Amino acid sequence: MQAPGRPARRKRWVACAAPARPGRARIPLLARPPDGFVHLRRFEKLRMSLWGRKSFQEIYQSDSEGWESSKDLRSHLGHLESEILFLSTLTGIKIRNYSKKTKDLTSTEMTEKSIKKVLQRHRLSGNCHMITFQLEFQILEIQNKKSLSSVITDLNIIMEPTEYSELSEFVSRAEERRDLFMFFRSLRFFVEWCEYRKRTFKHFKEKYPEAVHLAEGAASSCMGVRSASQPGFEVVIVWRIQIDDEGKVLPKLDLLTQVPQRVLELDKNRVIETAPLGFRNLLGVLGIEATLESLIKLLCTEEHARSRH
Repeated sequence: MQAPGRPARRKRWVACAAPARPGRARIPLLARPPDGFVHLRRFEKLRMSLWGRKSFQEIYQSDSEGWESSKDLRSHLGHLESEILFLSTLTGIKIRNYSKKTKDLTSTEMTEKSIKKVLQRHRLSGNCHMITFQLEFQILEIQNKKSLSSVITDLNIIMEPTEYSELSEFVSRAEERRDLFMFFRSLRFFVEWCEYRKRTFKHFKEKYPEAVHLAEGAASSCMGVRSASQPGFEVVIVWRIQIDDEGKVLPKLDLLTQVPQRVLELDKNRVIETAPLGFRNLLGVLGIEATLESLIKLLCTEEHARSRH
C-alpha cells in the first residue's frame, strides 16, 4: 500500500493481522453477543413457527377460526403489524414488498396415501439500514397423517451494489447452503459493525482533524494517522469486517507503518517492525476505541500538548 504523494522506493510497509477483541471499548448495544443472542433466539422461534411443524395454510386456518367479526380481524391485523414493527426495530431489517405463489404437487397416488405436497414460491424485497436486498426462494412442504416437513429448495439473493466487498462471497455462500436465517442474522450484525466503524473513524477525525485522515470519507475502511513530530512517519489502520463460513461476523484490524528508509536503518531495536504485534496485543487489553486513542496520542504528542495550552 502506498500513501498518496509519497514515492514508494523510500517507504516500506509492515503489516500484521490483528483480530479485534472489543474488550473495554464501547461497542454498539446491538453488536454485543448477549443481547443479540436473545433477539435472534426469539426471531428463530418465530421463523420455526412459520417453517417448522405447521404449514402456512394451517397457520392461516387456525388464526381465522376465531374471526367472528370484522373487529376481530382488525385486532388480529393490528397484532401482526406490531410484531413486524417489533422485529424491524430489533434487527433493523424492513420488508418492503412481499408476494407468494402456491402450487399443489400432490399426485393421485399421494392423495390415496393421505400425502400432500405443496411448493411455495416467495418473493420479497427490503433493506437492512443502508443495504437493500431482494429474495426469491422456494419452500417444499410434504405432509402426511403423522408429520409435516418443510425445506427450502432454492434461494436467490439479489443485493444492490455497495462498497462492502465482503458481502459478495457471503451472499454466494448463503445461496449455496439455502440458509435464509443465516443471511438475515449475519447481514444485521455486519451492518451494525459497519456503522460502529463509521462512527469511530468519524469521532477521531473530528477530535484530531490535523493528524487523522480518511481517504474515502467517513465510510472508509482505512484511517491514516500522521506523526506531528516526525515528518514522513505515518500509520494506517485497516479495519475489515469479515463473515466466516458459519456466518459469524468478526472485525479484523491490521496496522501498516510507513516510515522513511533512513528511519528504518536507525531502528536497531526493531520497534517499527514489531509495532503491528504491539498493536494486536493492545487491542486484546484495551479494545478498539481505547487502542486507537492511545495510538493517535502517541503519534501526536507535541500537537496534543500544544492544544492543551
